[in-house]
Amino acid sequence: MSRVIVTRPAHEATAWAQTLAAAGHAVHVLPLIDIGPAPDPDALARCRQALARYDAAMFVSAQAVRAFWAAPGPAPQAVPALRCWAPGPGTARALQAAGVPLAQIDAPLADAAQFDSEALWAVVGRQVGPGHRLLLVHGVSTDGHLGRDWLLALCEAAGGTAQRCAAYQRCAPQLTTADCERVQAWVGEGAWWLFSSSEAVQHLARACPAVDWSAARALVTHPRIGAAAARLGFGVVRDTRPALPDVLQTLESLH
Repeated sequence: MSRVIVTRPAHEATAWAQTLAAAGHAVHVLPLIDIGPAPDPDALARCRQALARYDAAMFVSAQAVRAFWAAPGPAPQAVPALRCWAPGPGTARALQAAGVPLAQIDAPLADAAQFDSEALWAVVGRQVGPGHRLLLVHGVSTDGHLGRDWLLALCEAAGGTAQRCAAYQRCAPQLTTADCERVQAWVGEGAWWLFSSSEAVQHLARACPAVDWSAARALVTHPRIGAAAARLGFGVVRDTRPALPDVLQTLESLH
């Protein structure tokens, strides 16, 4: 079995680590993204209470769903006509857990090659036309990075309008010297670094600048993340579909 480093935010990493460990892998958790509250709580509150103004709301991740519904203040009102867009099954499940009926959720098929904006647009693009109103619920990094504009640009090109809503903040973790020594040891042991975010790769690079990544191995859930790992210097980069069963299957194939 493999040694695997789970880099997801702490509240997500535990379940992943337990499942991987149950499959026989040696698992270590090193969250490389910390989640903080919305940078502008008042703006988030206004978005939560204005859902009826929109035809669709896209939630970029399960974290975006949880942060949107769990924010302080009156809960968002149900809007039966609102389409809720999810780029992958994890986000779709989070929407259902928040009380959104399955019939209102649009997401790529479970066997889609990727779970991203491109796969989502293939499903929802026909909904968008002149006058269409979209709310994009997302996170923001501490340096102000909002995420990709690709889907918003397509909506606006089709005659719609799009408004952003920052529901949470993504922060870099504070790694210690001892943490970076463990990182170098894991690299030397041939561990597989499981990345689901390019930002996590960037945080790792900044936190441990002295580490030699040439022998490091990355398992990434999207080609863009793989490109970030390759730029950092990871010697081996492998793709996997992002669902946990797919990750387990990929790890099995790497032996």
